Amino acid sequence: GTGFMGKTHTYSIKNLPFYYEGEDFQPVLHTVFTRSLDKAEAYAERYGFKKYTNDLDSVINDPEIDVIDICTPNDCHYETLVKAINAGKHILCEKPVVTNMKDAAHVKELLDKHPEIIHRVVFNNRHLPAVMRAKQLFDEGKIGRVLTFRSEYLHSSVLNLEKNAAWKQTGEHGGGVLFDIGSHAIDLFLFITSSDPDCRPEEIVGRSQIAYPVRKGLDGKEWKTSADEAFYMISKLKNGAVGTFEGSKVAQGTNDELSIEIRGEKGSLKFSLMDPNYLYYYDASKPEAAFGGERGYTAIECVGRYAAPATTFPSVKAPVGWLRGHIQNMYTFLDDVAHERKSEPSVYHGLYINKIMDAALRSDKSGTWEKIDD
Repeated sequence: GTGFMGKTHTYSIKNLPFYYEGEDFQPVLHTVFTRSLDKAEAYAERYGFKKYTNDLDSVINDPEIDVIDICTPNDCHYETLVKAINAGKHILCEKPVVTNMKDAAHVKELLDKHPEIIHRVVFNNRHLPAVMRAKQLFDEGKIGRVLTFRSEYLHSSVLNLEKNAAWKQTGEHGGGVLFDIGSHAIDLFLFITSSDPDCRPEEIVGRSQIAYPVRKGLDGKEWKTSADEAFYMISKLKNGAVGTFEGSKVAQGTNDELSIEIRGEKGSLKFSLMDPNYLYYYDASKPEAAFGGERGYTAIECVGRYAAPATTFPSVKAPVGWLRGHIQNMYTFLDDVAHERKSEPSVYHGLYINKIMDAALRSDKSGTWEKIDD
């Protein structure tokens, strides 16, 4: 793909030498595929790909290609996944992995037959230092049993009715806020709490929102909105805790605001993508006293402090940015491929998030709580 995510992945690959040292593999931008041959040619020339094509099968069947990187619209993922798995290619796939549970079941069935394939779904935000530090604190038991949580991803990107709709707003292309940014909110919580199986969602209730039922379509003509513009979920965990997931593109006054709060018996964590250099940690064991004692949130300055083999470029004290999570994701995945290691988050994990989202969609229609089977 040559859209926004295609550029993001290409940028990440081209910039790996600046951020990592000592790697024993060399990524090659081999072939770019998109439906328009002219666009593919211009993209290949601009960004340094060896080849370009509008024929997917020629990419899948090229023996020189090791990894298929899927950054196409959501409804195109399934076809590419099936062909890539059958060809034995390693796979990096943008979320959501697929758009329905029938396709999810088939992809899982194929992957089960090909354990040699290394695969990952892209959840870039879990690769930021503050998020990884949050997981570290959780794994150390600093939060204790989770009591409640809130994970939300807020945009204001569909509020301008003078703009044409994009494919991510269309149900026919597998769009909608739940699949797009709601999936990030779900993954962020699952990643931080992954060491505790009792933090898995057990049941969920979901409600969708379309704030503007009629707007300009892809062609600029009047169009009936065909996918959710916001999605709200209440989830009960296996340990009895209750919390919320939210994805919204009708949140006036927001930019790219992914945030999470996890509150437990021993402490709490807070992170915001708009304040990405800091993780906020509350230690409930600190004593209370007159004038406050030692209690309160501590701002942990995570900034650009990645572990080796990441370099100190530009500096561990330099502010971290959105693209840095994508670069870390790309490096760790390709390093896994080069050394034939299983990679996380795997496509299996992406399919599990598909299952959670499917339960939320079913709840939106039924109006009741829906069970989530592991």
